[in-house]
Amino acid sequence: MRNIAKKLAALMLVAVTLFSLAGCGGTTDALSRVKKAGKLVVGTSADYAPYEFHKMIDGKDTIIGFDIEIAKEIAKDLGVTLEIQDMGFDGLLQALNAGKVDFVISGMTPTDERKKAVDFSKVYYVAKQGVIIRTESKDAIKTIADLKGLSVGAQLTSIQEGIVKDQMPDAKLVSLGKIPDLILELKNKKVDALVVELPVANGYVANNPDLMISDIAVGEDDGGSAIAVQKGNTTLVDAMNKTLDRLMADGSIDKFVSEANVANEAQ
Repeated sequence: MRNIAKKLAALMLVAVTLFSLAGCGGTTDALSRVKKAGKLVVGTSADYAPYEFHKMIDGKDTIIGFDIEIAKEIAKDLGVTLEIQDMGFDGLLQALNAGKVDFVISGMTPTDERKKAVDFSKVYYVAKQGVIIRTESKDAIKTIADLKGLSVGAQLTSIQEGIVKDQMPDAKLVSLGKIPDLILELKNKKVDALVVELPVANGYVANNPDLMISDIAVGEDDGGSAIAVQKGNTTLVDAMNKTLDRLMADGSIDKFVSEANVANEAQ
């Protein structure tokens, strides 16, 4: 659900993919490689509660969230341990195609541009979009028209960037790499609104009484979240889809989402 990098970035990803494939002799039988290593390395950008975020647990900084719970279940089904690599969202697919991680799970939408560079699992979660504003602006910002000439924030290379550009053409787009930085810009009146997914928006609003979700309705330019892997990793994708099928069928993903929201609100 975070998506739509610029065309140049997409082309760069394709180039990295080709280089990676040439350098490692292809990506065939990645599943066997992972099982042999006994470890599955996931890349994520842990600034996107309730998908993935940091929380102090027993005095230790821990990455949690419903994406992380899904990753744990995949590792468990494969009989391997899970290692988490936290990095900027805009560098995740480059890290994947450079072989630094085995897969990426980070609320990522499988767009056509991204599919040129990587393969994806089936979609495991779909969320709507929302617009966060300061509570003091509730009477001034009620429609997209009210955003004319104002600054609207979105995460760099995300689907929300595209929403601002396409649906709020009279607003000034402000793109930053981290959601917490955008929230801080909003609280400090450096931007006037933020476009984020509703599960994410709800978490931040619950923890910041000076913020609220506006009445602004945005079009749903979202294809859901899926897991990214290097191209050609069919066996690994199949194994992940098998786990996702189980988690969706027994209601586990909905449970993970609920638990992650509670954990985030308790911070």
